[in-house]
Parts: sequence; structure tokens; C-alpha cells
Amino acid sequence: MRFYLISDNVDTQVGLRLAGIDGVVVHETAEVQKALKKAMAMEDVAVILITENLLSLCPDLIYNLKLNQKRPLILEIPDRHGNGRTKDSITRYVREAIGLKI
Repeated sequence: MRFYLISDNVDTQVGLRLAGIDGVVVHETAEVQKALKKAMAMEDVAVILITENLLSLCPDLIYNLKLNQKRPLILEIPDRHGNGRTKDSITRYVREAIGLKI
């Protein structure tokens, strides 16, 4: 089983390629959908890595796949510029989801 990358950044693709992870660079919503469909059809792909920026282009599709498909696992990764989350994003997420202040 292997990893597959869907990225919007060539630097991210090159870095992960050096680690042995194949992938594609896309920028448009239709390209993301096509790349996801292709990756989902690959029998030997166990994990799809997708950059945060691309996830924001079609979140409904990706979350639907995450919830309804057993394989592959889809993971969101930051690109080389880091993520757009604030330092308390997990705490805020828990507070909003269940109303519990930590």
C-alpha cells in the first residue's frame, strides 16, 4: 500500500517525491475532482494526502468521501507555507462542536 499526493504546490510535490510519494499538482476545482477520482481508483493507494488549499476548493466532496469510503484514507496537509490555523484552533473546534470550554 502506498501514499498519493494531490497538491497545489510544486515544492510540496518535489519534497514528497523525494520521500517516495507520487502525486500531481492541480489548481482548479475540476482538476481536484479528477485527481481524486483517479487516486480513489488506484487499488494500491492506501492514503491520499491533499493540501489545505485544495481541500477548501471542494470540501463537500472530500468530506463525503471521508465519511462514506472505507479506502483510502484522505489526509489534509499544510503546504510549505504552513497552515492557516490559529494556535488555538483545536480548542475552538471542540468548543464549537460540543459546547465545552477547555
